Amino acid sequence: MRKSLRLMLSLSVLIGTVGSTGVATAADTESVSTVADAQSQDIKDRLLAIPGMSLIEEKPYAGYRFFVLNYEQPIDHKRPWAGTFQQRISVLHKSTDRPTVFRTSGYGLSTTPSRAEPTRIVDGNQVSMEYRFFTPSRPQPADWSKLDIWQAASDQHRIFTALKKVYGENWLSTGGSKGGMTATYYERFYPRDMDGVVAYVAPNDVVNKEDSAYDRFFANVGTEACRDRLNSLQREALLRRAPLQEKFRTWAQTEGATFHTIGSLDKAWEATVLDFVWGFWQYYGEDVCDTIPDAKTASDDTVYETIDAYAGWSAYTDQGLEYYTPYYYQAATELGSPTIKQPHLDGLNRYGYQPASNFVPREIPMKFKPQAMRDVDDWVRKNANRMLFVYGENDPWGAEPFRLGKGARDSYVYYAPGANHGANVAGLVDTEREKATARILAWAGVDAPAVAAAQPLARFDARLDKPVDEDVTKEHGLRP
Repeated sequence: MRKSLRLMLSLSVLIGTVGSTGVATAADTESVSTVADAQSQDIKDRLLAIPGMSLIEEKPYAGYRFFVLNYEQPIDHKRPWAGTFQQRISVLHKSTDRPTVFRTSGYGLSTTPSRAEPTRIVDGNQVSMEYRFFTPSRPQPADWSKLDIWQAASDQHRIFTALKKVYGENWLSTGGSKGGMTATYYERFYPRDMDGVVAYVAPNDVVNKEDSAYDRFFANVGTEACRDRLNSLQREALLRRAPLQEKFRTWAQTEGATFHTIGSLDKAWEATVLDFVWGFWQYYGEDVCDTIPDAKTASDDTVYETIDAYAGWSAYTDQGLEYYTPYYYQAATELGSPTIKQPHLDGLNRYGYQPASNFVPREIPMKFKPQAMRDVDDWVRKNANRMLFVYGENDPWGAEPFRLGKGARDSYVYYAPGANHGANVAGLVDTEREKATARILAWAGVDAPAVAAAQPLARFDARLDKPVDEDVTKEHGLRP
């Protein structure tokens, strides 16, 4: 809409010039012609005219055009001449006169059209990015030292810079879980790119070795009866280590699953059991607690199947870990990872919560950089501007959230009551939902009446509008 207005103004200026002098300048004529040509050009042609952009496929969707693309990126943004790789992105195109939402999952890229909540709220375009080093967006050979939050933010910055020439209206960044972390890190390093940030359920592990907030969370989440039911089943699984592990071994042999990365079947088995309670609260909640079987009367098969349902026996196999190697590498080098005490398992667990480095192949060198998360946390507290953080009241990852300090402006942290890792703006209490929706609309630069109404501009579409982290193909396991 703004582009159309600018074009009309340019034309009126040109007409006025012709009326007063009898002739338009060559520069004015060329400028108007260039704008008009850009407006009339097919959107696919405009995208593919960007240097380094190539088409993988286009998929039709009613009301949109959906493109999966490759964009050439430097392996090292500090040394752009030292090699490149192809990074996948997607574009859900609505119109160049609508706002654009830059969505990140922090993981791979779904090639199925979907729409983040802010995209629906502003009725805009959506650009999605596959995080570097998730296949196939991995440099070859892979220099893992080039996988860090600054390099990834620089990927986003280059994509935004290239696409801003096509999508000239306001831009918002968003993401859920690790995608919310990614949107926050991007804002920290390139605060002038986006007009607003909506980060969902984004953990903020400032001091990696201090995780008492998670212990407090698990001591208080839900009802005591539900906590006891979950803890009892988890304890029972460890008491039945021998028969349950035999079932696991049989399954692994049938599936061809191996355990070289974590080190042994026993370590993988216990890591899965230790994830059970966390997995329950991350993806489910109090409303299904009564479906958890009674620990004392449940058969071995029932205990085994229940752990699988909420934690996933495949999570710590080599095959289950392979896709997530970039995440665990980052957790071991910058992001940090939680460790909880679980006193109800004392004397039964052999390894405790294992560090993220245990889930990365040993040939990949790793060194933890404690200053990375401290820097981001300090920056958000002092400099957050037009940032919205949404958490779920019953989501364990929200135990260590981002917080705002005195330097923050037009920024908010909200908790959706009773929500888990799928918390969103729609699940906030009325006053906070209206406030959050209005701010998202205002940041997107839509008309004042729409901001005042504080309602999503596009209708809900069950096929497009997925939960915040559903665009990632996730097995169970302790990952944001």
